[in-house]
Amino acid sequence: MRPEALKGHLDALLLSVLEDEPRHGYAIIEAVRSGSGGTFDLPTGTIYPALHRLERAGYIDSRWHVISGRRRREYELTTAGRQALGNERALWTQFSTAVSALLQEKPWPAVTP
Repeated sequence: MRPEALKGHLDALLLSVLEDEPRHGYAIIEAVRSGSGGTFDLPTGTIYPALHRLERAGYIDSRWHVISGRRRREYELTTAGRQALGNERALWTQFSTAVSALLQEKPWPAVTP
């Protein structure tokens, strides 16, 4: 799926994969990919600017770590990020319920001669 199809939802997806544990960038990409059954295979050029935006907003913090001799930046949800995720989930529930109601197949009306 193209990254632009996620416009408006990417931040919520990133916050959600950071909910349980801190992750480095590649692990975030993998969590989004596996959590979506492979539907969302997003490039680093989409993920990293969003992570930096979320960090500037105060929703995530990051720290550098050395893992197996490689420096990796690990991202972690903040208290504000947890609150934002809760708000995003509520908005998503409202949005998806409304869209589902509109997109459900409706029986065709009887044709009158």
